[in-house]
Amino acid sequence: MRMRPAVAATFLTATLSASMLPATAHAADRTVADDTTFSNVVVNGGKDIVLGLTTRKTVTITWTAHDPQGVAASWAYLWHGPNTDDADGALPLYPPTGTCVVSSADPTTSTCKVSLAVDAARDFDHNGLAGAWKVLAGAQDTTDEWTEIDAAGTANFKRYAKVTVNASPEPVKKGRTITVTGKLTRANWDSSTYTGYQDRPVQLQFRKKGSSVYTTLKTVTSGVGGTLKTTTKAKADGYFRFVFTGTPTTGPSTATGDFVDVR
Repeated sequence: MRMRPAVAATFLTATLSASMLPATAHAADRTVADDTTFSNVVVNGGKDIVLGLTTRKTVTITWTAHDPQGVAASWAYLWHGPNTDDADGALPLYPPTGTCVVSSADPTTSTCKVSLAVDAARDFDHNGLAGAWKVLAGAQDTTDEWTEIDAAGTANFKRYAKVTVNASPEPVKKGRTITVTGKLTRANWDSSTYTGYQDRPVQLQFRKKGSSVYTTLKTVTSGVGGTLKTTTKAKADGYFRFVFTGTPTTGPSTATGDFVDVR
């Protein structure tokens, strides 16, 4: 599938050399090759991209491009929305040509890479951008034909979450009730603040003093404003923490353990 003609023309003119793209050519008139293929498309090493309100990070896209005529240039970028014509997000805004290396074993195949700077404050201005994004991959072969695939791969952008914990009283007599409270919040790109995340399952875990292993005691549900509150019995010295495992649009979070002295 092609990019929108105006976008494609701007992109190709800006990124490919004059020897590859005649000055009189326009994207809408170009022949689209049917035999260029893309594979092994990986974004951020296959890991989710979790962003807070001001997170800045470099994200890398890698892919393999194959064409029987050989690959003269290749590019890739991320987009979000129902289709490329109606996309509500694109990264980067002006996609550069990828750095490609021709395979020594197969001159028709190139492995390519491009790195892009992601700035949450600049690029993510509403919560609807959280979730799955698609990778558009394109290539131009040595005969000046080009191909683009709108959904050659995917990437997941998630909102950063924070969870806190406090266990009391401290110290406490063995067998008495311990009250564990906390709060689950996440980045709200609409308001540029961290807001409570309600109705989410959160695990209460305990690690006995001297051990390195946490055990899940129960699962509680976050309340209004993301509040967390539950009780448990004091059995031994150790650390309590809340663990949120995340959702398709929100990253996981683990609180630092709060120590309780049981006497």
